[in-house]
Amino acid sequence: MTGNSIKVATVARFIISCLLLFGIYSSAQAAEPGFRPDKVIMEHISDAHDWHFFTINNHPVVWHLPVILYVPKQGFTIFSSAKFEEGRVPHDGFQLLTEDYIEKHHLDPQKYLEGHIIAVHADGSPNLDKPVYDLSLTRNVIQMMLAAALMIFLFTGVAKRYQQAPHQAPHGWQNAIEPFVLFIRDDVARAFLGDKAEKYLPYLLTVFFFIWINALLGLIPGSANVPGNIAFTGVLALITLFFIVISSTKAYWGHMLWPPDVPIFVKFILIPVEILSFFTKPFALMIRLFANMLAGHLIIISILSLIFIFGGLAVAAGWGFSIVSVAFTVFMYFVELLVGLIQAYIFASLSALFISQAFETGHHHGSEEEAVI
Repeated sequence: MTGNSIKVATVARFIISCLLLFGIYSSAQAAEPGFRPDKVIMEHISDAHDWHFFTINNHPVVWHLPVILYVPKQGFTIFSSAKFEEGRVPHDGFQLLTEDYIEKHHLDPQKYLEGHIIAVHADGSPNLDKPVYDLSLTRNVIQMMLAAALMIFLFTGVAKRYQQAPHQAPHGWQNAIEPFVLFIRDDVARAFLGDKAEKYLPYLLTVFFFIWINALLGLIPGSANVPGNIAFTGVLALITLFFIVISSTKAYWGHMLWPPDVPIFVKFILIPVEILSFFTKPFALMIRLFANMLAGHLIIISILSLIFIFGGLAVAAGWGFSIVSVAFTVFMYFVELLVGLIQAYIFASLSALFISQAFETGHHHGSEEEAVI
């Protein structure tokens, strides 16, 4: 067996092992009476105050994360999420919302979502007049911190190697990271930003690797789907909007608020369009990344859930469909590996494009429409 064949076989064994681990978790949940695929899917893609890795023989392996709440005039309250006992009991005047609690107290499910924390009275009834600001270290927050620590570790080590031996050929992690750094520098930053590329290159590299590493971590069974969270993509889009605003010129705002060289009546049509396009740029960044990264996880979990749906009808059907399901899931895993890289590149490219448009001094309606679409 050649070296490449050994590597391919190792990767295949790793993926299948991960899928089997995922299967143990899913099968444990499926073994519970009243298996609901929609609930399993939402639990996997939603944020949470604890980290439920898997369940073996009805024994969940859970990491209870710290809950940090702020109430005006009361201050901060910090405790472990284990105190909630998965939402069965309130703690210290707070309640973790569950589906049963929302139904029992007739709360609006569109406003009070499962997994959120509200204030309650001594008898456990909702105290909706008391605002609660949740600053907890949730599953998504922990994974983002892990991704940030991983980036600092990798890039600090690579930077030291370049400083210590600037004229030597790269090796190790330098070989793995350097092509992507050069690609973002040459084909994204310099291509869109020209002589100002070096100024924005740190941000473009950071956002590219942060999205990609979080996407890779999200493929580990039991991990969080951070890029598939709209709060994550929304904050990144707002950061890009911040760079657009601080980079904009007087001509950019003049072009938006009083387009030159067009008749007066056309200005009143173009001005709302230009203002709208200013906000649709970060909105497009947010929705594009969120939808693409969420869709892959939904497909993978839905395919795995089909095993237990067919298994509920007939055990033989469940085992028979598991072959098709696992094969298709492995295929989707490879697709997701590629999608994470592509989406990180698209986000960095569009950010560079939108920032470059803040330097513009002429008419570029065509390029803006093309970018937003």
